[in-house]
Amino acid sequence: MEAVNNSVELRRVSLNFGSVEVLRTLDLDVAEGEFLVLLGPSGCGKSTLLNCVAGLLDVSAGQIFIKGRNVTWEEPKDRGIGMVFQSYALYPQMTVEGNLSFGLKNARLPREEIANRVARAADILQIKPLLQRRPSELSGGQRQRVAIGRALVRDVDVFLFDEPLSNLDAKLRAELRVEIKRLHQQLANTMIYVTHDQIEAMTLADRIAVMRGGVIQQLDRPQNIYNRPVNRFVAGFIGSPGMNFLDGRMEIEGGKPVLRLADCAVPLDRYGFADAPADGRDVVFGIRPEHVSANSGMDWPFSASASVEVVEPMGSDTLVWTRVGGQPLAVRLPTERAPEEGDTISIGFDPMNASIFGTDDDSRL
Repeated sequence: MEAVNNSVELRRVSLNFGSVEVLRTLDLDVAEGEFLVLLGPSGCGKSTLLNCVAGLLDVSAGQIFIKGRNVTWEEPKDRGIGMVFQSYALYPQMTVEGNLSFGLKNARLPREEIANRVARAADILQIKPLLQRRPSELSGGQRQRVAIGRALVRDVDVFLFDEPLSNLDAKLRAELRVEIKRLHQQLANTMIYVTHDQIEAMTLADRIAVMRGGVIQQLDRPQNIYNRPVNRFVAGFIGSPGMNFLDGRMEIEGGKPVLRLADCAVPLDRYGFADAPADGRDVVFGIRPEHVSANSGMDWPFSASASVEVVEPMGSDTLVWTRVGGQPLAVRLPTERAPEEGDTISIGFDPMNASIFGTDDDSRL
């Protein structure tokens, strides 16, 4: 098997602000040419981790390697990285061309080399017609393209993005998401991208590191995180809306394990739980809204009648909120099959699409 060349490596990295532990002994390998997304809620440590890789924050312990070189105590300018910030951070008095070339001039690169790099970045980002404009004459999306271009002209191996789309409206975010993905495909550089938006993470990443409290909860490909979350936090954070959680109890009936939800017993021996310590164990059952069916006429392992409380039209599909055994449940349905508020519907699902979590540590069983 061919060895994977790592572009960025973190070895037991910790960061403390006084007595507050922000990053907790992290190990992370980012492969050459990989697009890794650091995902999590505010305060989870994702931007802090990115700033440690960039050299904007000094780690309290551990080591950071870029392209096999220990850069733990090197200055940001010496690490071979290009960084794009949440704020555009453009010089207002300079033209777009001036903003793109400013760092290269300070590095005393030859004039011809500077012109070539600026022209290449402008061509890739489709901002050639904007080179003589000032930032005040640009839209938000154009400014963010210039900010990306300023990192691009450095011609480095690793690009760091710190929530670059969070200041843009929904339409621009969707457009620039596609541009960033195209950029990665074209350049094949290593990219580490920070966001709290799980849609950005799912659409952009080769792998996602889901963070919470300074710890990486799960590091995997997007579909694996979506389909097999390691714990209840990851399951609830990924998806819009997040996974439904229903309190249940694992019992033995007729010598076989079943999961009791509300007034229904769901057989588990067909779903990999034949040897589970099921008798009397409290669990949390997780099922995504899109995996719940309504009024389908199919004979599901679990089915129940429920009253529709809220209907949220979302264009191509509709989100329906109801309850099972007094517990809230979201159902995602095609708009043409959406019920009305107050209707009684028959819901059902296949446990093969579900997750079961323990109540002691919320980990997936």
